[in-house]
Amino acid sequence: MSKLFRFSNAMARHPEVEAWFSNGDEPMRRMVQPWFERMRQAGADVRELLHDGHPTACVEDAAFAYVDAFTAHVNLGFYEGASLPDPAGLLEGTGKRMRHVKLRWGQSLDEAALAALIAAAHGDMRRRVDSGE
Repeated sequence: MSKLFRFSNAMARHPEVEAWFSNGDEPMRRMVQPWFERMRQAGADVRELLHDGHPTACVEDAAFAYVDAFTAHVNLGFYEGASLPDPAGLLEGTGKRMRHVKLRWGQSLDEAALAALIAAAHGDMRRRVDSGE
């Protein structure tokens, strides 16, 4: 049995994800939107959906990352984050697989390192899907 988190209803542009980002009353969603766009642009195989209220990016149907917005911060989560290279030390969490990056207003961010994490998460999930994991 696959350990990957799979969603048969993932699609190229999911209307529920578009609606989530269209909520103009939530500035934290605007803060995280460029990072979700980066996830969308990670490859031609990227699909998306809203899972548990969070925009989620997939390689085909296998989830690799998500975003969520709270009152004081946003999270960029990685489903197999524990196995990702993180030389900048951005990832938080202690779970068996998942890790996240927390962003706050006014806090400095190593944008290149975060972009590298997104690319690594996509590439890692692409390999896992291709290997039949």
